[in-house]
Amino acid sequence: MSLKEFSYNGPGHAAAQLRHLTIRQLRSLAALSAKGSVTAASGHLGLTQPAVTQQLRQLQDLAGLPLVQRTGDGMLLTEAGKEVLTLAERVEAAIMDCQGALDLLAGRTGGSVHLGAVSTAKYFVPHAIAAFSKRYPKIEIKLTIGNREEIREAMHGYDLDFAVMGRPPADVSVDVRQLGRNPHIIVARKGHWLEQDSGLSLTDLVHETFLTREPGSGTRTLMEGMFQKSDLEPIIGMEMSSNETIKQAVIAGLGIAFISAHTVAHELAEGRLVVLDVAGLPIVRQWYVIRRSDKVLLPPAQAMFDFLGSEGSNYLPDLPELDGR
Repeated sequence: MSLKEFSYNGPGHAAAQLRHLTIRQLRSLAALSAKGSVTAASGHLGLTQPAVTQQLRQLQDLAGLPLVQRTGDGMLLTEAGKEVLTLAERVEAAIMDCQGALDLLAGRTGGSVHLGAVSTAKYFVPHAIAAFSKRYPKIEIKLTIGNREEIREAMHGYDLDFAVMGRPPADVSVDVRQLGRNPHIIVARKGHWLEQDSGLSLTDLVHETFLTREPGSGTRTLMEGMFQKSDLEPIIGMEMSSNETIKQAVIAGLGIAFISAHTVAHELAEGRLVVLDVAGLPIVRQWYVIRRSDKVLLPPAQAMFDFLGSEGSNYLPDLPELDGR
């Protein structure tokens, strides 16, 4: 299929014409964007290639601008195509919301909530979900865990109702509820040679090996910013995508770690890890519950959003090791 198969009218009529588009046309564009070719899109949709081509041609004609272009990497969306794809995502989200509302009204379900959370938050979010579920046992909850970049990217769409993360994304308009304090510390294994020292500076740590999260995680970004402010560069020993792996590696003596205190509360209480007394620490950030400003929450999701905003801090781990710091 060549680009010239997609004819389009001149600008000026789009505002009047787009109201005539169909869901099938939008889904054809979304499938083409995801699969990269009409052949793959038709297979995904269960339609013939001519049928998908026709839907795309009609949609492009209604838009009045070219929506796709052929490249060496396949069929890609133009800027106009990306705008229409955003519309498609919003329509699909609205359909799902409507279906949820109808199921709720019909008594078929108590409703559902799709919650996202950065991986560091997994140490308290399940406890908050359990408390909410006791109060609303009929509401189905889906939890998606990812690093900061993954959750930030998910917030660009409409699949998530809201997310728990440490810093709101700057490139999405969001509504925010503050959930609680998120202190970051440096931990070492019990018996580390710096355990008994007080008033350490970052300079005292430049010869230590740091075990860190992968680039793109909020904790890694915060650590790098901390050292950059002091014109220092930490020695990175290993990069790991799991806080659990980092904790076990520190306990094994492979290095030290800059980490959210909420991820190591149990290990600190059990004495398997210790907090190094470093000047300027802990660095305290905030946990937030975040939703897209244009995301309409159905009653179940709104109830959980309000619950986390008002009571979520009750489920943060206790950190007696940081009292007085």
